[in-house]
Amino acid sequence: MGDSGDRAGPPPDSRDDDGRAHGSGDDSRDGGPGTVPDDRADDHAHLASVVDAWAAAIVANDADRIAAYMADEWVIVSESGITDRDTFLAFVASGDLTHSAMRAVTPPRIRVHGDAALVTVRITNTAHYGGRRFDADEWTTDVFVRRDGHWRCVLSHITPAAPPQGS
Repeated sequence: MGDSGDRAGPPPDSRDDDGRAHGSGDDSRDGGPGTVPDDRADDHAHLASVVDAWAAAIVANDADRIAAYMADEWVIVSESGITDRDTFLAFVASGDLTHSAMRAVTPPRIRVHGDAALVTVRITNTAHYGGRRFDADEWTTDVFVRRDGHWRCVLSHITPAAPPQGS
């Protein structure tokens, strides 16, 4: 999955992984507005593949595979409150929570800030919990941190998407 197409470079006061400051207004070194600097393109591509693989693990209902993408302190924030990693994974492992579909509706918006990254994407998914089916159209924002060379999610936040106008 690619970037959303808005300015993909770092924000004016950020630093790349090598500590270089950005925001001088000179976009010539990174290809100009709307491009990802070469030294950060790998992070964007890697994070996009991590997000895809994590979604596949969720649809596979494989708690161990899902856990591989989460930091120990991971939580998800939703309309029902905060759920921690162990509770979420226990629901999956028990079969009480399953997913049969998860599809990105928009390309992810990926922003890397050193060893932290934000990934925002609109997704649709079908989950089953307590014998009931739930179809969701949501905006998700995941906060990743890079530790020991691996990106792990520390926070997921989901917000129901607004219904289309006129519906």
